Amino acid sequence: MNRQNIFEEKNDFIKMMEVMQSLKQEMRFEIYAFCLMSNHAHILLKEHDMGDISVIMKRLLTRYAGWFNRKYSRSGALIANRYKSQPVEVDEYLLSLVRYIHQNPIRAKVVTEIEKYKWSSYTEYIHGGKLTDTGFILSIIDKKSFREYHQEEEKELYEVSDRIGKSEEYIRRRIMKLIDGREPHEIGLLPKAERNRIIKQLREHEGFSIRQIERATGISRGVIAKC
Repeated sequence: MNRQNIFEEKNDFIKMMEVMQSLKQEMRFEIYAFCLMSNHAHILLKEHDMGDISVIMKRLLTRYAGWFNRKYSRSGALIANRYKSQPVEVDEYLLSLVRYIHQNPIRAKVVTEIEKYKWSSYTEYIHGGKLTDTGFILSIIDKKSFREYHQEEEKELYEVSDRIGKSEEYIRRRIMKLIDGREPHEIGLLPKAERNRIIKQLREHEGFSIRQIERATGISRGVIAKC
């Protein structure tokens, strides 16, 4: 998100949470953690239908930005850059990532105690709430241990970018989404024009490298480079 303020006052934070709750009722996804800061937000969610993340985030950001612009009589993009996402493929990183998200206000020196920050899912894990789907995380770690775990400093830095976090399995699933559930290697069996169209989409819209596409599909890098 842009580094200008996207939340100016209490009601702005509340509105974003209302939009998130409304969108959950429309689409099938779960929120495992979130933290709304004055100029950015972190959201850890689980999509139920592969590839829905782009639709979820587009609707979330569009609705909130539209409301914010009307409220403050402003025009232009509130969020200059599209959201950045990173898949969580390994379960052991999940708790660490949840803690990282919840500790954002401490790292930013907004609060000194994690439980004093209102605009994160931490309070819902401790006191309950409707927005966060706490069941899965609390099936891994009990509430007492969850509290204690969050008192330890999270030293891992999660720099979210489009160039990391894309495992072979993630790439395989994204490709399968584009070709109606078929395996990636089946792209090579398609008519040339359709094959090239899909490869071009993987490069330009998904941001996959020639090497990544080659490994997933078995199509030679020379052919991929020409698409």
